[in-house]
Amino acid sequence: MPSGKMPRFAGIPSLLRLPVVESMDSVPACDVLLCGVPFDGGSTFRPGARFGPRAVREASGLARRFSAALGIDIYEELRVADGGDIAVMPYDIERALHTIAERAEALARSGVIGGFVGGDQTISLGVLRGIHRAKLRPVGLIHIDSHSNSSGPALGRDIHHGSVFKNAVEEGLVRPDCTIQVGIRGPYSNAECLAFALSHGFEVVNIDEVKWDLHAVISQVRKVASRGPIYLSIDISAADPAYAPGVGVPLPGGMTSWELQQILRALVGADIVAFDMVEIAPQHDPAGITAQLGVCVLQEVLSAIADTRRSVRPASSARSDSRRGQRVSP
Repeated sequence: MPSGKMPRFAGIPSLLRLPVVESMDSVPACDVLLCGVPFDGGSTFRPGARFGPRAVREASGLARRFSAALGIDIYEELRVADGGDIAVMPYDIERALHTIAERAEALARSGVIGGFVGGDQTISLGVLRGIHRAKLRPVGLIHIDSHSNSSGPALGRDIHHGSVFKNAVEEGLVRPDCTIQVGIRGPYSNAECLAFALSHGFEVVNIDEVKWDLHAVISQVRKVASRGPIYLSIDISAADPAYAPGVGVPLPGGMTSWELQQILRALVGADIVAFDMVEIAPQHDPAGITAQLGVCVLQEVLSAIADTRRSVRPASSARSDSRRGQRVSP
């Protein structure tokens, strides 16, 4: 509903104020479908990310369609909708991952880019499984986070939010030679915390590199993005707790919101097959600034995808249906 007809603080909340299409039995005719994944059964410290999708919807009142940085109107290039929440089982990780994988597979087979709003990082494994079933090949990975999430079992459980990308490599879901992790920082439990990532060829870019030479890091991200289809995963804890206090495992010394924006804008031109944004735990942030940053992240990713579509589309074949069915905020 345009803000000229309905005030931004009124109406029924949806992701980025988009139209809601909640049917899980079909895939709507759109370019990108944003799906909430309210699951935090893989959290090892502070739970609460199951409330992340709802918090992002509440924070979406100020979502806007035009990127001044890229000079693009998202909804002139993309048909985007809120696909509702995936009905995940809160107390059964494997069943939850199966449900997530089914939805991710259906979107990938239809050619729709799935954007999954978590939930904890465990949901990434479900999405990657679904993409692999649809495309039958591993994809590259751009992972923006404070943690590598490539560790082993924790508290007797093999799959949790800290082991997702170790499992993804072992299951053949991602290409280790086309994987970059950005913003990683300590302190670590021991010297071996990054051993799996480094021994398997992950390009690990720590937070000091981001702070000392952001331009070089952007070049690294672009290089990985040019190697083929990419899965993008953004853990909001990549940002410093000053900008994102509502996360499961807060670590001081992270990115500013602006640094995170710059890295996401470097994704113009990337072949993003799906993406997620995870680990917003709103009850740890009474002011709601973490969810506001989540809205910003979604807008930046959609802007990059829209700009990519614009750059590869011949000027003579401008889409005539770019606004069809769109009821988004101006």
